[in-house]
Amino acid sequence: MKILGLDVGEKTIGVAVSDDLGWTAQGIKTIKWDGNFNTVQDELKTIITEHEIEKVVVGLPKNMNGTIGERGEACQQFASTLKEKLNINVELWDERLTTMAAERILLSADMSRSKRKKVIDKMAAVMILQSYMDAKN
Repeated sequence: MKILGLDVGEKTIGVAVSDDLGWTAQGIKTIKWDGNFNTVQDELKTIITEHEIEKVVVGLPKNMNGTIGERGEACQQFASTLKEKLNINVELWDERLTTMAAERILLSADMSRSKRKKVIDKMAAVMILQSYMDAKN
């Protein structure tokens, strides 16, 4: 079963997919968006169809104390809309510190700030999806 991982931000959505066995996650793209689901619905539907996705994991940014803030609520709404409009199984996954971890990895690779900015969301999506699969396997 192939799984799609999404890191939903205010301006971009990082996208990652699993391999057929659900062992590894690979980043595939970053989608620019304006916060309106309708602007990304067709692109997400295309990705889901092309990659034969059966489940979507959306990162849920919780506060360090475990509470849900404004971004977390926005991600919950996104996940709900995705499930409803594309008729697919959607699961939320705690993504605390994934963007920071992705940033550290890219810094350790000595990547320039401009290059990091282009791939950080895709890398965070990979980390969300990989941690989900590792926990489930």
